[in-house]
Order: sequence, then C-alpha cells, then structure tokens
Amino acid sequence: MNNNIDIATLPEGHPVSIYYQEREIIIGLCEELSAADAEAELQKYTNIFNQLQTIEKRFARKENQLFPFLEKKGWNGPSQGMWSFHDNLREQFRLIQYYLKTNNPKKINVNTPFLVDGIYRLMQVEETVLFPNALDLLDEKDWIIMRIGEEEIGWMLPEFPIPFPNLEYIHPSEDFTKREMTFSLENTSHYDEGYMTVEQVNLLFKTMPLDLTYVDENDKVIFYNRGEERVFPRSSGIIGREVKFCHPPKSVGTVLKILEEFRKGTKNESSFWINYKERLIYIRYFAVRDVDLKYKGVIEMSQDITDIKKIEGEKRLLDWD
Repeated sequence: MNNNIDIATLPEGHPVSIYYQEREIIIGLCEELSAADAEAELQKYTNIFNQLQTIEKRFARKENQLFPFLEKKGWNGPSQGMWSFHDNLREQFRLIQYYLKTNNPKKINVNTPFLVDGIYRLMQVEETVLFPNALDLLDEKDWIIMRIGEEEIGWMLPEFPIPFPNLEYIHPSEDFTKREMTFSLENTSHYDEGYMTVEQVNLLFKTMPLDLTYVDENDKVIFYNRGEERVFPRSSGIIGREVKFCHPPKSVGTVLKILEEFRKGTKNESSFWINYKERLIYIRYFAVRDVDLKYKGVIEMSQDITDIKKIEGEKRLLDWD
C-alpha cells in the first residue's frame, strides 16, 4: 500500500497515529482470515473473524469524530463516499456472520476474499487520501477535541492508548471545554449535551412517541408532554397537582409505594404492562436524582408497544414507495 504520511512525525496518541496502529492489527487479521479454511477449521476462522469485526470501532470513530471535523472545514466527501464504503463492508460482515450461524463454511470461503479485499481498498484510500488531507485541514486543537470524543467509542488496540496530548485524561462527561458552535446559540439554553431553544425543546417532547410526566420531589406534577397521540389523557389542570390525585384509586397505593422506595433510595426503576383499549401499554417509572444522588422526583413514561412487539427479523430498506 502507498503511504504518504511519515508516521514518525506524529505524536503518540494522535488519532491518526492510532489509526496506523490499528492498521497493523487489521493487516495481520486479514492475512490470518485469508489463510484459514472455514471448512477445515471453522472455530479458528470464527475466532479470527470475531476479532476482525472490532473494526466497527474504527468505522464509528471516523463517522462520529473525524468526519464531522472535516465537514466543518468544508470537506463532505468522506461523510458520503467513505461512509457508504463502511456500510458495504458491514454488509459483508453480516453475510459471513449469517453463514457462520447457518454452518455454511463453503459460502464463507467464497465470500471471505471480498471482505478482505474491501478492507484493503478502504485502508488504501485512508492512507493516500483521507488521512493526508485531514492532517492538512485540521489543527492540533481539532485533533485534541476529537481524541477526547474517541474515548467513548474505543479502539481495536489491546491496551488503552496514551493520552493526546500527553496530559491528564479528562472524561467526556467532565469536559467543559468551550468550542466553536456551527449553529446559532441565540435564545438557547445549555443542556448537558448541547443547546436548544424553548421551541426546539417543546417540539422534541411533542414529537417523541412517548407519554412523559415529571413529578418533583414534593410529589407534585410539574410537567407532561403534549404529544399528538397520547396513551392516557392529560390536561393542564394536573400541573401543580399532587400525583396521588392523578391516578385511579385502585392504583394509588402502588404509585405511593414506588415514590416511597425511590425517595428512600432502595429502588430506581419500576415497570408494568397492561392491556388498554385493545393495545399493550408499557409503563415505567424512573427515580430522578442529582449529581449527589439526592432524590429530585420521578419520571413516568408510557408507551404503546403493541406494534413494536410484532417486529421480527430486520428492516434495512426504506419502503415509502
């Protein structure tokens, strides 16, 4: 393969340096997989194949970390062409996985070269186009922020790579670095994982196919979402009302028991499912706690799962036509 990058010039822990560390692992696994005869040594083949499947972490880092940074610089090609390449390889993995499950080693041997060749071609494009251009377009600050996000996805490496830059590691949940936003922050509020306006928040709750009700630590209803099709009727009159008056008398005892255990900290979740108007309804209660684990109320979530329970197999194609 061609290599237009002098790896020695990259600092240890740099995202591109890690991609090249993974490259050696991938080449070794591809060689082993190509040499393994699924008909004669199926278990050996399976073990190698399962290791190679961890290449999904590499795909996920590119799609969710590298590509967005390149988009900000105006280069959208990888987000389109290379992502499609990833999906083609995912299909190859799924096909061989199917033949492993159905014990068809002959088909496995036929399809393995297509998978291996596809991986080699992808890495060639990475090394001759993607990584050189990415190094030209992105600065050190971009790579540092990118690397922090990669911690959540993971790598194919046997050991956790050293930090980049080689400073104290900051977990993404504790990373409060201010970044340039590619959208307007006017009239927005800052949430743990982003920014939204009041209108966007309302639209989010209205669009969610769930009934949500929030009861605060004083057992008062302070919020519910107004979806298009609610499972149970709600009106604005319940806001500020004690939750024990918002349920039928026969279920109040159960609700109060849940609140009691949540408040004591002995439980954090409770689930029920009932038949209601010929539909199967899934009802869940979740304790809400702050960073100090202090009880701050409960979320009640109801969802019609009648059609969800009928789902079988997979659906990967759009069937709007």
